[in-house]
Amino acid sequence: MINVKSKSELEKMRKAGIITGNALHYAGQQIKVGMSTYELDKIIHDYIVKNGAKPSFLGYGGFPGSACISINDEVIHGIPSKKRIIHDGDVVSIDVGAYIDGFHGDSAFTFPVGNVPEETLQLLKVTNESLYLGIEQAVAGNRIGDISHAVEEHCTSYGYGIVKQYVGHGVGKDLHESPEVPNFGRAGHGPRLVAGMTIAIEPMINAVGEDVKVLSDGWTVLTRSGSPSAHFEHTIAVTPDGPVILTKPTIV
Repeated sequence: MINVKSKSELEKMRKAGIITGNALHYAGQQIKVGMSTYELDKIIHDYIVKNGAKPSFLGYGGFPGSACISINDEVIHGIPSKKRIIHDGDVVSIDVGAYIDGFHGDSAFTFPVGNVPEETLQLLKVTNESLYLGIEQAVAGNRIGDISHAVEEHCTSYGYGIVKQYVGHGVGKDLHESPEVPNFGRAGHGPRLVAGMTIAIEPMINAVGEDVKVLSDGWTVLTRSGSPSAHFEHTIAVTPDGPVILTKPTIV
């Protein structure tokens, strides 16, 4: 069942979204060569808690971190570790959620660290562009497939692989709600968008090939090709005036 939010519920989601977006933005400012993903996770945890919220991911399905931190060919769900060190030239995908007043926010960004190859920077640029092209389609009266098709069309035009085993989703009182929001699909198909829906649009795009695999830890998803992957995400609200990004950061 798709949960349509009231005006007061959307305000609570906006609060959760701002903390989420700010935590992600702040984490991006703190990334440096030589830092462990454990250190980065602690920075995110402390920021969320300091702002009166709880990390949505901590303990979710048994996940041990406050954020998913994935490097290079890791697509999503990387577990923070003292042994996982960030190096010059890495791309670091951080996926963050914050829970407050009964609602979640969910957002992700892939940060380049140091001297990243130009072809990898282009992957990040195109994936981020596809997120906003998807958001443009999140208007009342459209369908989920319009979002999916916009993401797919943009990324495949560059020859990139669309991860199909993992998709965007509704967000609200639960971190993952209906409907699913794939990054591939046919325009004009899927559930119809109505004002009050809140969804996470999150392109997960590989430089080479769509196939992925899961490590023995049961969480970390990697590209089978060994190529880098990019992940960008915003929680948005469908409103009568168009899509509103709930997880846009408010800090500089």
